[in-house]
Amino acid sequence: MTQTQTIAEQLAERIVAFDEKLITPKARERALIGIVDTVAVMLAGARTPCVATLRQVPGIADAPGPCTLVAQTDKVSMLDAALVNGTAAHALDYDDFSSVFGGHQSAPLVPALFALAEAERSAGKDVVTAYAAGVETEIRLARAVHFHHYDKGWHPTATLGTIGAAAATSKLLGLSAEKTAIALALAVSQAAGVKANFGTMTKPFHVGMCARAGLLSTLLAREGFTANPGAFEHPQGFFEVFNGPGTYDADRLFANWADPLELEDEGIAVKSYPCCGSTHAAIKAALCLRESTSLKPAEIASVEVLPHGRRLKHTDTPHPRTELQAKFSVQYVVARALLDGAVKLEHFEEAAISEPAVTDLLSRMAAKAHPDMADSADSQWAAEVVVHTTDGRRLAHRIDNLMADGGAIPKSVSGMWEKFMDCAEAAQLPADMGGAVFERLETLESARDMSQVLRLMKGAPARPAADRTSAGSYVVGDPAPETQWVP
Repeated sequence: MTQTQTIAEQLAERIVAFDEKLITPKARERALIGIVDTVAVMLAGARTPCVATLRQVPGIADAPGPCTLVAQTDKVSMLDAALVNGTAAHALDYDDFSSVFGGHQSAPLVPALFALAEAERSAGKDVVTAYAAGVETEIRLARAVHFHHYDKGWHPTATLGTIGAAAATSKLLGLSAEKTAIALALAVSQAAGVKANFGTMTKPFHVGMCARAGLLSTLLAREGFTANPGAFEHPQGFFEVFNGPGTYDADRLFANWADPLELEDEGIAVKSYPCCGSTHAAIKAALCLRESTSLKPAEIASVEVLPHGRRLKHTDTPHPRTELQAKFSVQYVVARALLDGAVKLEHFEEAAISEPAVTDLLSRMAAKAHPDMADSADSQWAAEVVVHTTDGRRLAHRIDNLMADGGAIPKSVSGMWEKFMDCAEAAQLPADMGGAVFERLETLESARDMSQVLRLMKGAPARPAADRTSAGSYVVGDPAPETQWVP
């Protein structure tokens, strides 16, 4: 590395040099868990109206190609597969996340990598290595720009994920350092996504777009497209435009690169609940309180929800009216936890949100930032729930660190079985293909041809309308439902 190298060039050298030997056993298991989790939620998300509406737009996924749309019968282009599968991966807001990243590290990477790998017939072990390089890139960028980037209103999953997707696909395609730097610079100009659109279809669309943009950046760079390798540090480049003077530290991008790998960080979490990760500490606190006190719903007079302030800005939705808004309502999910002792996929159906018991408890619930949790605190994923009972008791439970205290990620891929099969059932895969897909993903590194892996994820033909008994079922190609249903 020379003093005259740009940030993109320095980063590209590290991506090209990223070797599978760098991946420790713990990081390798984490990589497989992240990939399995993303495929699970991508399968379940494939049949939501969010994806169906996207596909109704002329020109999106309506031309044949070599790549699979998971849980569907179509084969489309690489870019369309990345877009649609990427949107599906985040449609339920059930995908894994990272406290350091401030977003979802896997959803931007896996759909882009799978599309490219299927078209190029790449080996599974190369996909795992590229995934690890992508995670390293996007979370290292997060260390350079947070917390200002997050607090300003950018959606890191989309802004940083676009660059991570370019890094991962460049690695998988084996681009030179020179062309990888160009791909990263191209990704800088396509990075986008603001938190104002949380609670709408646009949030998962962010992920579809960044998976597509990252892959497109790599494909353009391969063909000789040009971009400015100084796009990060330029006075009108990424750091200055997205953050601003004095609000980032570019040196943190490279400090102790891959030592240890970001995949080993204890801030990585697999979601236990199908809603915004910023609500999870409050959900767990409510569940623990309910269990430890044997609290009955009839005993609840009022509830205080006190998350870390950074978690509340986009989850303070006291009276959600749609399924997607409910996923970003800390009040709603805490109410569900206290009333039902669980927060499940079925709780985000339209009928569930308007249940009288829920709306009644919401009217007696207040949420505000916890007064003892500073913005600069080491733990950004804490919350306390306080219940005042009808007989005058004050019951409280506090989670100080969701990641470290919450068993946020299983120790092995086998721990993903229950969530994966639940999602596979929602995807309506043919026969017993859910189990077959899980077993293939467990041994992904032994796969010689990713096109054979993706073939297992193909959906069954749409069932006749008379055969659909679930109010939540919605198959792509049907007339669009009147309401936005999220399972």
